[in-house]
Amino acid sequence: MGWNFKSAVSEADGGDPNADLRTDRPTPARMYDFFLGGKDNFEVDRTAAAAVDAALGKTMTFDIVWENRRFLQRATRWLANAGIDQFLDIGTGLPTQGNVHEIAQQVNPDARVVYVDNDPIVLAHGRALLATNKTTTIITADAREPRSILDHPDAGALIDFSRPVAVLSVALFHFIQDDERPHELLTEFMSAVPAGSFLTLSHLTTDGPPAEGVARTEAAYKNATSPIIFRPRAAIEDFFSGLDPVEPGIVRPWQWNPGDDDSPRTDWLFAGVARKP
Repeated sequence: MGWNFKSAVSEADGGDPNADLRTDRPTPARMYDFFLGGKDNFEVDRTAAAAVDAALGKTMTFDIVWENRRFLQRATRWLANAGIDQFLDIGTGLPTQGNVHEIAQQVNPDARVVYVDNDPIVLAHGRALLATNKTTTIITADAREPRSILDHPDAGALIDFSRPVAVLSVALFHFIQDDERPHELLTEFMSAVPAGSFLTLSHLTTDGPPAEGVARTEAAYKNATSPIIFRPRAAIEDFFSGLDPVEPGIVRPWQWNPGDDDSPRTDWLFAGVARKP
């Protein structure tokens, strides 16, 4: 391990030695960290990740994760160049190189970024960000409870919700089940930001991948803190209802304003950026 999980999270939680790291079940944030080559994960996460690799093939897993990551980076840069200087990154996962605040602040050093995740280990990393970057913070909250994010004092300290905000929901909503009202959750987030704001979203899809691979991936996440669900393209497009998609629309992540970042190309996701009129 690259750091002491219990010590770091205890400090982030105000010294609570009983902070719940949920080491008995894999978490999406820690599994994603493993897929990206990080070290901030437990054996339970690596075991679940190995099941995903077995379902898809290690190369395909790598390609899906990095295709999604490159999309997030390109979208962030596009938004910053479009004049957006406030970013609410919901379901951020563990910080890694080329994260939202790094890219946005390359374009605009004054850009403000609030990261949100429900994994307590993400909060521990946030304390390190706060030590050196006063326009970036991270809060522990759950996307299933929008007001816990929108009303959080740390979010309000950095983001002026009367001005346009980029709401980032990248590789998040395939962890929100149908009975958890994903459309209503997104509507609540976008209702809290003014015209000129943007939604950035990517999502695993049933349109393209082999059905067996989809089923085996969902099975690998069955016991995770947030199980995974693949959705058809039409359902993913519905998440952008009432918004104006930025060209080229809702496409494969590698097709969205491709650059020279060597993004892998798969048919496992759809992604897009859309503006609130």
